[in-house]
Amino acid sequence: MNVEQYLRFFARKLTHPFGLLLMLACATAQAASDPMSLSRYKLGAGDKIVISVYGEEGMERELILTDAGSISYPFLGEFRAKGLTLGELEKQITAKLKDGYYIDPLVSVSIKEYRKFFVSGEVKEPNGFSFEPGLTLEKAIALAGGFTQRASKRKITVTREENGRAVERTLTLNDSVLPGDIITVHESFF
Repeated sequence: MNVEQYLRFFARKLTHPFGLLLMLACATAQAASDPMSLSRYKLGAGDKIVISVYGEEGMERELILTDAGSISYPFLGEFRAKGLTLGELEKQITAKLKDGYYIDPLVSVSIKEYRKFFVSGEVKEPNGFSFEPGLTLEKAIALAGGFTQRASKRKITVTREENGRAVERTLTLNDSVLPGDIITVHESFF
């Protein structure tokens, strides 16, 4: 368990107003340091997560969301996690564990590894790459070996899942890349 998780558990246990202030300070610091805040990040197939219950070592699991977006957790069986934020998944697991298994479980869910994004088209090394928060299109193309001589630096599209549908957009080099994105660098005709 990392420092942030301990602080969150500690803050939940405190009844003094200091506990609430500590929890808010942690959340603010995390949101400020991560432009793609984990509080808004929606889980998808291929994300690797860690679920733990404070004080219950046997309940810590490292899981990968299946193609269907589901996970399997002790006592709860298999259920859908795709499309949920980490906070929503924590609440769902907490509620299910309270229903006959634990009195007041303190559940923590964190991302161990984001699902891959893919770069194809006019790049030197098209492939799938591990996502890191703060990734821009320019950095993603650098990971793919850079542009080929025939690449168009202005016609770059990304296919991204939004509300269960694949949406294609044109991006600039400073735009953000998200996990699961499929980036296509098109050929220049000049």
